[in-house]
Amino acid sequence: MPDDQTGDGVNDSLLDSLYEAVLAGNADIAVDSTRTGLGAGAEPLTLLFDAMIPALEEVGRLFESGEIFLPEMLVSARAMQASMALIRPFLADAASARVGVFVMGTVAGDIHDIGKNLCNVMLEGAGFEVIDLGVNVPAADFVSAIIEHHPDAVGISAFLTTTMPEVAGTIAAIDDAGVRGETKILVGGAPVNQEYADRIGADGYAPNAVSAVRTVKTLLGI
Repeated sequence: MPDDQTGDGVNDSLLDSLYEAVLAGNADIAVDSTRTGLGAGAEPLTLLFDAMIPALEEVGRLFESGEIFLPEMLVSARAMQASMALIRPFLADAASARVGVFVMGTVAGDIHDIGKNLCNVMLEGAGFEVIDLGVNVPAADFVSAIIEHHPDAVGISAFLTTTMPEVAGTIAAIDDAGVRGETKILVGGAPVNQEYADRIGADGYAPNAVSAVRTVKTLLGI
């Protein structure tokens, strides 16, 4: 591709470099390209929407088609996360570009976070502001987060069969608090399936991070 300069201080070769670095999961090159772009006056949203998000979308496509697997997807997500750490401070004035707010957490009694963190990166890359409550999150904390942040969607994760009941209990607590109408609830995690999601009254179920992005966008009409 020609080394054409765009109007905001970034050239196509730098965008290509950032795209390829995220796609390949090379965090060092991704960070260097991001830092170079910002130093040259590139708009953070240009780096995000013209290189990083397209790369992560391609990663998702390759994962779903069976051309890459979870380890490759994780390293790409980490490269994206490393670059996002540099541009996130510049995005405060670009809130209008966000497509929504997503609250995420792993239920009480469960400390697994790899799947949750991968979802967070994919959702953030898709334009969501992600409020990560972490792991071992009591139902009351989900309720408080909905009241405080007014999210468009909430993700509730469980990675153990023993903590699956906490997913249902968290949804019940959200219902009892009267804040269910404000948001859509997605559930996921290794032992969770569509049947269980339907039974406990979730709005959506996502078996993986790629599906989580697609499902929430569908639920929100994005």
